[in-house]
Amino acid sequence: MKRIAALFLVAAAAALAGCSTTRLVDSDVQSFSTLPAIPPGASYRFERTLSQQTVPVQQNMLETVAQQSLERVGLKHDETSPTYSVQVGLQAQRRVEYDPFGPGFGPGWGPYGGFGPGWRRGYYGGGFYGYPGGRFPDRVIYAQQVGLTVRDIASGRIVYETHAAHDSLYPADTQVLTVMMDSALFGFPQAPVGVRRVNVEIPKVSSAR
Repeated sequence: MKRIAALFLVAAAAALAGCSTTRLVDSDVQSFSTLPAIPPGASYRFERTLSQQTVPVQQNMLETVAQQSLERVGLKHDETSPTYSVQVGLQAQRRVEYDPFGPGFGPGWGPYGGFGPGWRRGYYGGGFYGYPGGRFPDRVIYAQQVGLTVRDIASGRIVYETHAAHDSLYPADTQVLTVMMDSALFGFPQAPVGVRRVNVEIPKVSSAR
C-alpha cells in the first residue's frame, strides 16, 4: 500500500506540473576563455565546417539565434572587417528511457509483499512478482547541446569556447535554442571553472503538448 500511495503522489505531482504555464530550460554550461575583456568595437563573422555547409537551412537558423545572443553580450556581426570568427553548432540525440519495472525479467514486488527478481507483466508486476496493473510508459528524451567557439582572426587562435546542454521531452525549438545560447554566453567573455547549471523559465507553448 505504501508503494501505491507513493505512486499516487508522483502522478499527482506530474498532473500539477502539467498545469504550469511556464517551462524550465535547465542548461549545463561549461566555458573556456583567454579573453579578459572584449575590445571596444569588436566584431565577428561566421564560419562553417564542410558538414555544416550541407545543411544551410538549419545553420542559418542557428546562426540567427547566435547572432542575437552575441549582440546581447556586446559582439557585433560584421562580415567585411571582423575581429573574430565564430563557429556555432548543434548536436541532438533522441533516446528512450525504459521503465525499469516494465514487462520482462527484473526486480518487482511479490504477491505476498516480498521484493526480488522475477518475471513481470507490468509496472506493478503480475507474474511471479508484483501487484496486477499497468506500467508507466517509456519516455523519449531529446538530448541537445549548442556549442560556440570564437577565434581571433589575426592570430588564428581560439580565444573562447562554450557549450550548453539541455535534456527535454521535446525537440528544441527556436525559443529553447535562444535560451540555451544565452545560457552558454552567460558572463561572456569570462568563463567560470567547471560545469554550472543555468535555469531559465519560459512560457509554455500549448502546441508542445
